[in-house]
Amino acid sequence: MPLADTTANLLRNIRERIASDERVLITTISKQSAEALHLHLQSEGIRSQYIHSDVKTDDRIEIIRQLRRGELDVLVGINLLREGLDIPEASLVAILDADHAGFLRSSEALIQIIGRAARNAKGKAILYADKVTPAMQRAMDESNRRREKQIAYNAEHQVKPQSSRRTIDPIVVTGEALNDPTMCATLEELCQRITASERELLRACGDGDKAEVEALRQTLDGLYRQYIFM
Repeated sequence: MPLADTTANLLRNIRERIASDERVLITTISKQSAEALHLHLQSEGIRSQYIHSDVKTDDRIEIIRQLRRGELDVLVGINLLREGLDIPEASLVAILDADHAGFLRSSEALIQIIGRAARNAKGKAILYADKVTPAMQRAMDESNRRREKQIAYNAEHQVKPQSSRRTIDPIVVTGEALNDPTMCATLEELCQRITASERELLRACGDGDKAEVEALRQTLDGLYRQYIFM
């Protein structure tokens, strides 16, 4: 999709979410593009902020809290797997340059970025690209498979989809926790652990094992929280 068309489409979708008091996550592939997009959104009257590795951890945490409180409408980042944690107010995840080669646009990474929107009952992910890559196709196929399985589970158990609801509390992590040997050493390892745990959660949901579902949700919550401190 040409840049002008991408920008126009993105702005239209952002404004639709703002009108519904919902948030938007946008992931780019460079610090420069994240900052440039943030400035463009601000020039369009959008309450935007960006996050990348140059932003201090304390500032990142506060930016995420501002987004959840509704003081910001859009968060732009390079790797929102790390920063995204759990933002149920975000109903749209926009992935720019989805056809770019590299780890940030691998099928596994795309699946997990798309999954950020799944926390909201009206969640939607848009992949902006000039072509559909094999990684994109695998991610879309897997996301559709998970969605169909969840729909079937909801229908069987008469579950009405609702957005995840979490209190907006300060995130406190001790030095001991950061040095815990169970913390993953690399982003790729953490990505793999999350993928495996999400698959286990889907299986447990399908089996109707409520105790295991809750245990796996707690495990995933801990894994998601690790991203911001890596």
